[in-house]
Amino acid sequence: MTESYEVIVVGGGAAGLSAALVLGRARRRTLVVDAGEPRNAPSAHMQGFLSRDGMAPAEFLAVGREEIARYGVELVRDRAVDARRAQGFLVTLASGRTVRARHLVVATGLRDELPDVPGVAERFGRDVLHCPYCHGWEVRDQAFGVLATSPLSVHQALMVTQWSKDVTLFLHTVAESELAAEDLRRLGTAGVRVVPGEVAGLVVEDDRLAGVRLADGTVHAREAVFVAPRAVPQTDLLERLGAELRDTPFGAYPVIDERGQTTVPGLWAAGNASGFAEQVINAASRGYRAGAAINGELLFADLDAEAGV
Repeated sequence: MTESYEVIVVGGGAAGLSAALVLGRARRRTLVVDAGEPRNAPSAHMQGFLSRDGMAPAEFLAVGREEIARYGVELVRDRAVDARRAQGFLVTLASGRTVRARHLVVATGLRDELPDVPGVAERFGRDVLHCPYCHGWEVRDQAFGVLATSPLSVHQALMVTQWSKDVTLFLHTVAESELAAEDLRRLGTAGVRVVPGEVAGLVVEDDRLAGVRLADGTVHAREAVFVAPRAVPQTDLLERLGAELRDTPFGAYPVIDERGQTTVPGLWAAGNASGFAEQVINAASRGYRAGAAINGELLFADLDAEAGV
């Protein structure tokens, strides 16, 4: 038996919970489908969210779930595996349950693909980091390494010099000849050392990062390593439903208006499902905006239907 809601939100992170909170407060029958795989789960804390700076991501989500429950929003731990347009949107969950809604919010985020270097995945979110705005203050003035994944890693190496003047860029699989002359000048001006050669792994002592080991056996003492994972947008549901995507240097993301609605009426994207650079506070804002817009869409659609407009 298919259960009907006014809105289904797929994704229980900051964007999805924020949208659900607005919709619940607007007295909309809302379901959140949460697979329980937040992108920031490896991190012990999140930063830069006013009034929540330093809060553990798990605690943040727990508080959010409690808040939406106060307004009658239902949350189910499940995964949306399929969706199609049928009198709104029909969503199939991994458990076999099917649910229907007039509007659908996709807030499934993205997945980080890390370089296949021993130690990187195990230390990610601890002393292997990706965002200086998220973690730079906590490791300030330490010896930084930046593990290059493309010539764009020069930008990351230059950015982190705001938090430490001891920065080494490990080119890894990037050839020095691939770097632009102006980037090399900037690196030199910023005092960033450039080390060619493939990285073989990380050196860990007493459960702390101690260095970066090259394939030739050379070890460079480092206390924190920054890396840019390959972002993989989780936009399967959007594609299945026919939403138009746009190519970016960080993957294909949906074309949305300023409120978050895709090119498919009633289909919305929020958080990292809508763009690469959405931090937690931005994702929550995107969810809030989508929730408010959806309530307005529902309200006026019902009024127009009653009035025969």
